[in-house]
Amino acid sequence: MSNSHSTLRELLKRLSNEIAECLAGTPYTAPESSSVSVKAFLQPLLLPPPSDASNTTTALSDSIKDFALACTLLSSASTFKPFTSDQSTLLSWIPTHLSSLAAASFLEFSQQYAAAAADEGGIFDNVAEFGLSCDSLPKEKRLVVELVPEVLPLLKERIKESSIDKSDDNDEFSAASARVPVGFAVLAAFQLRWFVTQVDYPLLGKFYGLVIPCSLTAIDHWSPEVKGQGMVCFAHLGKNVAAAEIGSYADVILDACCQNIASTDEIWQQVVETSVVISTLTQRSNPRSPWFEKMLNEMLSHLERQPKNKERRIAWLKFSDSIFNAVGLVLLAHFRRIFPLFFQWMHVDDDETLILVSIFRCLWGSFRNSPVLRLTWVRNSPYVERLVDELALVYKEAALRTAREEVRSNIYQILILLQGTKGQHFAAAWEKHRSDPNLAKLDLPLSGRDSITPPPQHCHQQGSTPPSNMIR
Repeated sequence: MSNSHSTLRELLKRLSNEIAECLAGTPYTAPESSSVSVKAFLQPLLLPPPSDASNTTTALSDSIKDFALACTLLSSASTFKPFTSDQSTLLSWIPTHLSSLAAASFLEFSQQYAAAAADEGGIFDNVAEFGLSCDSLPKEKRLVVELVPEVLPLLKERIKESSIDKSDDNDEFSAASARVPVGFAVLAAFQLRWFVTQVDYPLLGKFYGLVIPCSLTAIDHWSPEVKGQGMVCFAHLGKNVAAAEIGSYADVILDACCQNIASTDEIWQQVVETSVVISTLTQRSNPRSPWFEKMLNEMLSHLERQPKNKERRIAWLKFSDSIFNAVGLVLLAHFRRIFPLFFQWMHVDDDETLILVSIFRCLWGSFRNSPVLRLTWVRNSPYVERLVDELALVYKEAALRTAREEVRSNIYQILILLQGTKGQHFAAAWEKHRSDPNLAKLDLPLSGRDSITPPPQHCHQQGSTPPSNMIR
């Protein structure tokens, strides 16, 4: 064994022992609801590499993989929180100092590995088949990148062990868990997420053939926790690869997203974000893509069934602007379902929802960079009169809200937009509110011919400027 490899072995031995000692001193009681002991799972991964003469490069590489898998799981405890309540205690017993030690140890070993690899080559050197040169890899990423082809297939198989066999009609959750406890799949899903999210553009696109099948296996699992971690992997992938790199996998991923839109509340946000990211990446050139239609219908149907579910509506409002912007005028076909939801949400008791609705991320916010789209949706909307009434009411209700100024500023801009595009229709709708003393500060020039002065400065904070001849 070369001198550099001997140095790596000694460093690996020291770091593994330090983490193992800290782990041994950490109190742990396996949850009664779980048949998996996470501590017992971690301990074998931290065994130091053998120090006798039989210690080969293969043995060292196996020890490095085990060490990396242990560090990723321990460090995940402080950065990745379980999505589902039934898995909330799986990693919660890991103290911050142990998690930090694992993260620091892996970083230290990665730096030493990069230095040794620069002199004598890496232990793995397996990235050439993915179109990468080891010498071109960032030093801090070299070990992680070389480990991806080594560990992802292992994690995929670990997740599959407790999956439902779809070819067997009698194979259900209980049968799948009886073969292998689901806790092992959850741990593997956390490790999968860690490795995938450590690699970004442009390197991640080189591994799409590994990342996509592994993430699909996670999404296809019956456990919501495993599904959620798989969704995070796909969201990260969609933000760090080109559409061409996903290629023929696009339909498979989008179908998996659609099938999971009606999944548990606890991973709704992850499902929505992933669905939006992947659909807008792969279907952007086709606003009439059937995937946009299917995805919007699935999401709206689920929101209509639970319009009062705060977590669902907030997640949807946060991420939906991208997909609405992508479909453009096709969005008009969905107004009959979107506006009734908006009208309900404009009067809920949480400020976050009201702010998201009042800036109309799905309508005003998405179209602010396209005057044609922005004006067309208003001109073709049959909801203007009710919208004016609802906005006037929300403006008054905002007096009792913490986010009063932000809400009122957003409403002001929407009214300006309506006035500038609907003309006399808006004037007629606003007439009933002119004498309301609680709306006096709006002071809108209804005729469009009044002498007009600039609006308060806060009215320009949403990234769009109303027509100068429409503002008082």
